[in-house]
Amino acid sequence: MVFRPAKVAVFIDGCYWHGCPEHYVSPKTNSVYWSEKVARNVARDRDTDKQLSAAGWLVLRFWEHQSSDSCALSIISAVHERRNDLPG
Repeated sequence: MVFRPAKVAVFIDGCYWHGCPEHYVSPKTNSVYWSEKVARNVARDRDTDKQLSAAGWLVLRFWEHQSSDSCALSIISAVHERRNDLPG
């Protein structure tokens, strides 16, 4: 999700595809391929975070297993805070 005026980008990362430290389990079949794939996803996520941050964006990442209510409250808080800092 993107909150353009506040420059907040929100990502909900899947535990398997993005290597959740709590829930990722390497598959039993073709594990080298899938582990490398997940490692590339994680590297791409870090690069995306870096590029967005350098452009002045706040990046919020949540795991799919996190409470949607908790995530929503964090997003609302960040957007309100950044919108209040906007000129005009």
